[in-house]
Amino acid sequence: MVYTVKIFHSEDVSPADRAQAVKRFRAALEASLGDASLVAPVYRAWLRLLQAHGEEARPWDLSPAEQLLADQWEAAELAATQAAFGAERYMGDAHFELSIGDR
Repeated sequence: MVYTVKIFHSEDVSPADRAQAVKRFRAALEASLGDASLVAPVYRAWLRLLQAHGEEARPWDLSPAEQLLADQWEAAELAATQAAFGAERYMGDAHFELSIGDR
């Protein structure tokens, strides 16, 4: 499985800067999860947890394995967004979108 990252940022960001943000995002996400091959399955599992528990206030009632996965994804996502957008990422309108697909 492959994944793509699309960065949404203000219009004053050049295509080169946007491409570098994607590169930093991918590198941090993969390093945090341990390998590029883990991004898609961990992200899909996280989405299943979010669908099952998204309307409930945190903390969710998760098994230890589910909690570990949720913690790993959230840490990886935070590291990736900070690498791409900087530590103050949540103060702006920049965000990302992950798409998972087969080769």
